[in-house]
Amino acid sequence: MTPWEMLAVFATSIGAGALNTVVGSGTLITFPVLLAIGLPPVTATVTNALGLIPGSISGAIGYRRELRGQSRRLLKLSVAALLGGLCGAVLLLTLPATAFERIFPVLVALALVLVVLQPRINKLLRHRHRETTGRGLFTGLLLAGVYGGYFAAAQGIIYMSLMGMLLDETPQRLNAAKNVLVAVVNAAAALLFLFVADYDWTAVALIAAGSALGGRLGAEAGRRFSPATLRFLIVAVGGIALVHLLVR
Repeated sequence: MTPWEMLAVFATSIGAGALNTVVGSGTLITFPVLLAIGLPPVTATVTNALGLIPGSISGAIGYRRELRGQSRRLLKLSVAALLGGLCGAVLLLTLPATAFERIFPVLVALALVLVVLQPRINKLLRHRHRETTGRGLFTGLLLAGVYGGYFAAAQGIIYMSLMGMLLDETPQRLNAAKNVLVAVVNAAAALLFLFVADYDWTAVALIAAGSALGGRLGAEAGRRFSPATLRFLIVAVGGIALVHLLVR
């Protein structure tokens, strides 16, 4: 890797860390750069997943104020994220590279629709929250974790749409929880990747440093957004992610 390539990886990872903390889809910034410097697609995916873990942790720490009172819930949901992340990592290493190409855009599009309709759905389900936040949310996040372990792009948007529909919480508190779940999914996948997958340690280190910085910056900026602004950003970035997945 040349010095200019290293600079490009580090710079884009800062943006990815910030974007992941505020909205999600930071992978759409770093993944193309890793491909451009010559890494094979699967190696780039594994390298990216390993490198973005510090960014997710940094973002979660930055949102620690919004995480207060959510520890018990997050312990349960983290189990779903852990299992899903491991399953997704296994699929990445065993299935053909094109296996999930058709389902990616469908999942992202569905997530965006749910984000747009979230306020209306919340009103309809408000009286049923105690019934819908258990198995339904656990199962949904388990499946979303499989997606995240396989291909990380836009996983945060999917988590936000699921939790926004089934939990009576503010978008900022949901965003804080999302950062924790993304960190769990990426860490679970990384545990497997460390032993059985190919990755580029130099790129991992650069992405880790950049995303950790970006995650903290994203947390500082993200908590200032109103619920409507945060929802708009999620839909805007998700729309870009959807277009990217359709044309890739």
